[in-house]
Parts: sequence; structure tokens; C-alpha cells
Amino acid sequence: MLAPKEQPSFAVKIVALWTVFLLGTLFHTQLALMPLFHGLSVLAPHGHVATDIGEISAILWLMLAFFVVPLIAITSTCLIDSRWYRIGHFWVTVIYSVLNLAHLVVDLTIPPVAWYQVALMAFLFLIGLLLNLVAYQWIKESHGHGHRLQSAH
Repeated sequence: MLAPKEQPSFAVKIVALWTVFLLGTLFHTQLALMPLFHGLSVLAPHGHVATDIGEISAILWLMLAFFVVPLIAITSTCLIDSRWYRIGHFWVTVIYSVLNLAHLVVDLTIPPVAWYQVALMAFLFLIGLLLNLVAYQWIKESHGHGHRLQSAH
């Protein structure tokens, strides 16, 4: 008789979900730039046009931080298995879900609505909720069980 297939550890699931989230984030940016390849403008419709890179420096740093935090979470999840890390990681996932929801709402309010971006952001929001759930389950798991990135094999 075959043994039932063992489930991947919570750490493996978390790394996979963060990776999907980051790939979706990259594609969100790529989708926003695609009009350039068809001779169209990608200027933001909010009315402000930067004349110098310094004017958007804060935005660039925030975008970098938004991308680097999940990279740190992926790396830390591979290396750290403390209860305090699990709790902190869970709250990071909650913050990201709130930010993704806010971004989704903003995407719905900027005319013309780019429905392909809204669809992607809705998908990323759902991935974030799944990440919240798995991170919460990881906290509830008894410490030291299913440690880090042990495979199911």
C-alpha cells in the first residue's frame, strides 16, 4: 500500500507564495509599461509630471522597500524558525494584504480603469490572503515541527 503523500512544510508554502507574489508584482509593473512598446504614453493621469529623478526619489525608495521586504522574508523563512519570527512574519503579510487592497482600490479609481491591472491586483490580493492564512497556520504549528525548507520527499 502506498503511503499518503506528505504535505510540504509551512516554510515551503510561504516561500512559494512570496515568490508568486513577487512575480505578480514584477508583471504588474511590466503591464504598466507595455504601452511604451506600442508608441503610447505611460504618464500617470494624476497631473504631476516629474522633471527630475529627484522628484520621484521617495517613490523609488518605497518601491524598492516594497520589493525587498518579501525577499528578506523568503530568505529569513529559509533560515529562521523561531516563534517570534513567525509572529513578526505574519504581521508583515497582513500589512502587505492591506497595502494590496489599497492599491486595488486605487486602480479602480484611476480613469480609464485598466481592467487587466485590476484583475492582476485582485489575484495578488487573494495570494496575499492565502499567505496570511499559511503564515497564521505556521504560528499555530508546534515549534520545531516541519522545520524550514524540508521537502516532502
